[in-house]
Amino acid sequence: MTQGYGFKTFSDQGFYQIVNKRVVDLAELKSGQRVIDLACGTGGVTRLILESLREACDSVVIGIDHSATALKQAMKDLGEFRDATFELVQSRIELISDVIRDSVDTVILCNAIHYIPDKESLITEISKTLRPGGSFVFNTSFFDGAHQPGSEGFYRRWMMKAIRGLQRDHKLRPIKEQKVEARKPLTPQDYKDLLSENGFKIKSQNVHTVQVPIEGWVTISQFEDFIAGALPGVPLDQASSSLINAVKDTFEELRLSVVPRNWLEVVAVKI
Repeated sequence: MTQGYGFKTFSDQGFYQIVNKRVVDLAELKSGQRVIDLACGTGGVTRLILESLREACDSVVIGIDHSATALKQAMKDLGEFRDATFELVQSRIELISDVIRDSVDTVILCNAIHYIPDKESLITEISKTLRPGGSFVFNTSFFDGAHQPGSEGFYRRWMMKAIRGLQRDHKLRPIKEQKVEARKPLTPQDYKDLLSENGFKIKSQNVHTVQVPIEGWVTISQFEDFIAGALPGVPLDQASSSLINAVKDTFEELRLSVVPRNWLEVVAVKI
């Protein structure tokens, strides 16, 4: 039977929480603000936002995600914040203006914008929801430039081993025709242009390098969206096990303890 392939196992990794804490800090949240955690999933970033506003009783935090299962887990995990003003809303993130009627001060979107095929429509929706002068803050590790120079050999060897292991152990191969074309990575300049053309001013844009340990690569290999992107058209159980075995072998052969990965961090202000 196929196991669950949600994002929580990866999102609980210590290095990933540090990555997203940087984004929450970049948002410079203040008492009295209304804040949206877009694509909140099981609430890892929502927790960071609530912690940053712990003494701000007049603030409102809204988590939005399409998954009822993830939101149920988020409500359970965030139970300690029962005195805080926060709510969780089930909706596709591309439709936020339909579910959020009052304007907000900040929208935070952590490591998810690359999943959205029509990014211009998403940015338009975010603009509708923000007050003038409000901030849209996001990061992504899937952009053109995410691979640190010198790390290409790691990715090539990992994927080569995964494909070979998949064929050897399961007599399967990826189906290239099923690859999700919407995942084509944008450059930092692409994101800057997209925001500027849709009513935002770039306050800051940085590329931050993170040293990702083997646990990060193993747990991302247990996440459905990553698996489908890496080995399209392959059943999740077989694809995940092949990716995990291959990355462990690659770390051992190359004598690695970490692999660097770049994260793009953007703060944009609605004009």
